[in-house]
Amino acid sequence: MTVPGLRYAVEKAGALLPFSCEQVFDVAADIERYPQFLKWWISAKIRRRELNVWYVEQIMGLGPIRLPFTSKAVLQRPHRIDVTSSDPPFRKYDLTWNIASCAPAGCRVSVAAEFELESALLQPIVNRLLPPAIDDIVESFEARAHSLYAAAKG
Repeated sequence: MTVPGLRYAVEKAGALLPFSCEQVFDVAADIERYPQFLKWWISAKIRRRELNVWYVEQIMGLGPIRLPFTSKAVLQRPHRIDVTSSDPPFRKYDLTWNIASCAPAGCRVSVAAEFELESALLQPIVNRLLPPAIDDIVESFEARAHSLYAAAKG
């Protein structure tokens, strides 16, 4: 749902994955490896860890736009990770990984994102790029889980 010109929110549910919630959570929690398999992440570095709260410096790329920022990741193993920031260039950055058990075996991951930029000029560009970016993030995430765990199941 779009709030005209200011904020954009999108949610994407992925396919059923034949892995445990813990395994899939580990992929989502491996923040520093995001640039290896998520084309929208240029860099991600955990700067501080406090139990289940991590503080991360990252650079996201949306097309030609580079968005450096710091964020806070709250890990609720094995089902949820909430990443937030109000660091420029964002007024609001909320990204949530949800990992739900699916019977008889496996799980499904979904990503919900809401971004609001400080720049009214950049926001329409982000609004256009965000839906395909979230689709790509979920697909890349699933591919990463398969590359890490499919051989072990086989």
